[in-house]
Amino acid sequence: MGMFLVMGLSSQPLLGQCSICTKTASQLGEGPGKALNSAILYLAFTPLAIMGYIGWRWWKNEKAQL
Repeated sequence: MGMFLVMGLSSQPLLGQCSICTKTASQLGEGPGKALNSAILYLAFTPLAIMGYIGWRWWKNEKAQL
């Protein structure tokens, strides 16, 4: 959990774009390019968060059965 906080609070901008998205974002301009990057990172994080929650619930239930 602490690792995610450190990564989330880092001052370095995160880039979640492939080469095609980077080219498209540079053509859109600064504001829409940042929005596109944020959307890509959001879409990548959501399934990982869901899988993490399911894993945590499974671990909690397995621990309670012991």
